This record gives sequence, structure tokens and C-alpha cells, in this order.
Amino acid sequence: MRYIEGISRKRRISFPEYIDDYITEMNPVRVIDAFVDSLDLDTLGFKKPKDFGRPGYNPADMLKLFMYGYMNKITSSRRLEAEAGRNIELMWLLRKLKPDYRTISEFRKENKDAIQKVFRQLVSLCKDWDLFGMEVVAVDGSKFRACNSKKNNFSEKSLKRKIKYIDEKLEEYMSELDRNDETEVSSRIPDKEEIKKRIEELRKRKETYQEYKDELQEKGINEISTTDPDARLMAVNNNGVDVCYNVQTVVDNKYKLIVDYNVINNPADQGQLSEMACRAKDIFEVDSIKALADKGYYNAEDLKECEDKHVETYVAKQVFSNATGEREFYSDRFKYNKEKDVYVCPAGYELSCSTKKVTEKTKRLKYENKEACSRCEYRNLCTKSGKGRIITRTIDQDFLDTVDQRTRENKELYKTRQMIVEHPFGTIKRGWGITYFLTKGIESVKTEVSLAFLSYNMKRIMNILGIKEILKRLKGLKSSFNLLKLHINNYWDVKWIDCAGI
Repeated sequence: MRYIEGISRKRRISFPEYIDDYITEMNPVRVIDAFVDSLDLDTLGFKKPKDFGRPGYNPADMLKLFMYGYMNKITSSRRLEAEAGRNIELMWLLRKLKPDYRTISEFRKENKDAIQKVFRQLVSLCKDWDLFGMEVVAVDGSKFRACNSKKNNFSEKSLKRKIKYIDEKLEEYMSELDRNDETEVSSRIPDKEEIKKRIEELRKRKETYQEYKDELQEKGINEISTTDPDARLMAVNNNGVDVCYNVQTVVDNKYKLIVDYNVINNPADQGQLSEMACRAKDIFEVDSIKALADKGYYNAEDLKECEDKHVETYVAKQVFSNATGEREFYSDRFKYNKEKDVYVCPAGYELSCSTKKVTEKTKRLKYENKEACSRCEYRNLCTKSGKGRIITRTIDQDFLDTVDQRTRENKELYKTRQMIVEHPFGTIKRGWGITYFLTKGIESVKTEVSLAFLSYNMKRIMNILGIKEILKRLKGLKSSFNLLKLHINNYWDVKWIDCAGI
């Protein structure tokens, strides 16, 4: 059997004389190098190394290292250190520098705001290069696991359960001690000393849980995460729960580029649509914009705020089930008659308004027909309540109906939502494997997100424009920046001379 044979490991071979020969003209690392070199890192706020002691690394080199890492599924500082010593592309990019993992980690920790500004700098470039449609955006959120296990997350309910369990175990151990004293048997398993030790451990644990419980009541919060205080327990896929952060994004429809992002520790998306859509509107500097979102953003006050700020929303309507679970009797099957101010049920009966007063807290009207429900043949399919079926209507329902009608009439536009906004999350989570955070605290997490989205946008731009075109544009940008800098320096030199002459 014939095979393709390799060369002998002891045979002499000649490698290219220059490290630059290993990196082709179309290698993405050249784009990273050119982009970072075009930035004014001092203006962005990157911290400079100290003037005394051992010289530090250039912030530009460290930023290049992180950008390369996130674009190639390498996010850990220890792995980045290892790659810098064996990866030929990183050797070229960093000119064979090999910072240790502590230095790499400290750079990300000390330059949180500056790294986030780099993402916005790239977004500004995308706008200048006409890569945004600036007409339609989509908003969505996704959960990423925090650096905090579920065992180190405590709510009032879980603390009560744990304290109750400890009390039961303490009572059990105390009974065991009494039995040992009565029988004067010290060789039993567990023996007397071991039981006392366990009792002491349980008491200490109970004190800790009680402190957590007191802290919840003092601060008025629902839960405590001991490893990452900002993280919260959230529902994730397959009806599971985990300690996470909720990452919000707004994505432009033209090339699926991320316009802006935010990280929150609230598991619900409600209330985020107006903020994210208005961020995109401000970045685009346009008078109005269209925003697409799923039913998780269906909130009357938030949608009204969008309308006030000239954001035209297309949001899926929330459908609520009834107690029996029969689809034919869901609340959306009850049709509202505006002229009569009644709801018509699937059986044809009219439910009239029974609410005499609407409070500021509830803002809901109740519609019912007890007499009709008592003799309706479909009652068992419609409700389990002895009082009959009740339909609630918010005082903002007329406005919500307008949004619902707009969404129904533009189904083709709304169907593009998934293709626009879920593309970045799919690429980052499934393609790059970034499903959890390595750092703690919401500000540090935002820095991680900015690096991931910066790398995502950079890769998208490479696919859209091509590496050669990007290098050409970045070269022109750098030349313009240098001319501007030279002009400013000359201006201040002249000013200094004038002042000196005076």
C-alpha cells in the first residue's frame, strides 16, 4: 500500500529567513495590526506603564493579543501566554514578545473603559465606511453563565430551606449524643467527639446562612451571589436555571453588524427595547428608525417611550394561556368590540367591564359575565374558576393594538429579526464557544463582551470588504491621523514660539 510520505525528522531543512515571510498578504493578523496602530490609545484612555522599574508592555501589543485571541477562540490569559510562545502568527503580531498570564490579565482589568471604547471606535469606522443600513435594527438578549456556581447563590427561599435542614440535623445529632450518654458507649460510629464536631460545623454554617438572610432583608434584594456579587440566577435553555448575566445587543440589518451592547443582571428583557434602539439611533444620528424585537420586549410603557423617541417598533404579541390549557380558549381568542366596550368569547357570549376604578398600580380593567359562564357548555374547557372567566385589559391596550396591527401587516419585515440579531449570538456561542465569563463583576463582564463583539464585527468586516480593501482604508486613515497630529503639533509649536517671543 502506497502512502504520501513525510520528510525525515533528522533531515536538514531551510525555513524562510524572515518571520514576515510566514504571514501572507491576506492574513487577518495584518488587519488587527493595522487597526490597532491606527488608534490613538492615549485618547482612548489606555494606561501607560510606569516610568520607573522594569519597562512595561505597549498597550497596543496587549490589545492586539486580546483581539487575536478572541478571533481565534482563545480567551484565557494562560492560553494566550502559551500561544504567544508557539503561534507563528502571534510571534509576528507581537514581534516575539511573550507576556506572562498575570500581565495579560492585569491589562484587561486595568483598561476596562478603554477596551470598550475600542469597540465603539470600530463602530464609528463602520459608519464612516457605509456598512450600516441605519434604517432597521433588531434587539435581543442572551444569557451567559457567570463565574459563580449555583451552590454559591442564595435566595430567601433557599436560605430558609437550608436553615430548616440544619436545625433538623442538629436535633438529630443532639438526640444521638443523649443516647450515647445513656448507654455510655463511646466506640459507636459516629462517636461522641465526631458528633460534637459535626454539630459545631452545622452551627457555623447556620450562622453564615443567617447573615446572608439578614443581608437580603437589609438591602432589600432577592438573592446573593458570593463569588460574583453582580450575577443573578436566571432561566436558561431547556427550562434550567444558572447564575448568569443578560447580554443585550442591537444589530443593524444591512450586514448584521453589532451597533451597541449592554450587560444587565435582570433576567427579563422588558424595558430594554427603548434604551437599546435609542442607542442605535443616536449612533446613526438619524431622526427615526425601525426596531424589531421578540415578545420578551412586549411592554406598553417601553413601547410608548419608543414611539415618543421616533422609534417605530415591530414586536410579537404575548399570548397568555388559560387554566385548562385549551388553545381555543386562550385570551387572544376573545375578540374586543370597541363600540360596545365588550369582549366576545369563542362561544359567542359578551363579557362586559366590571371594574369601577382603575388604580395607578394595576392599570387594568376586568371583563366578565358570570351569568353566561354559569350556563355555558364549554365552561370546563374555558376556566376552572367558580366565578367564571375573567378577561383583563390594560389601559394602554389601544396603543398595543396599534403595534400588533403594524407587526401583522409587516410579517416579512418581522421575519428578518431572527436572521439579523441571532446571528451574532449564534456565532459567538456555538461557533467560538464563548458561553461563560472568566471575570467577575458587571464592569469586567462588559469588557469581555466588548472584546467578543469587537472581534465579531472585525471578522464580519473582513468578509464584507476583504482584507486588502481594509488595509488600504486603514492606511489612509492612519495617514490622515498623522497629518492631523502633525498639524496640531506645529500649531502648538508656533503658539509656544509666540509666547516665548512675548
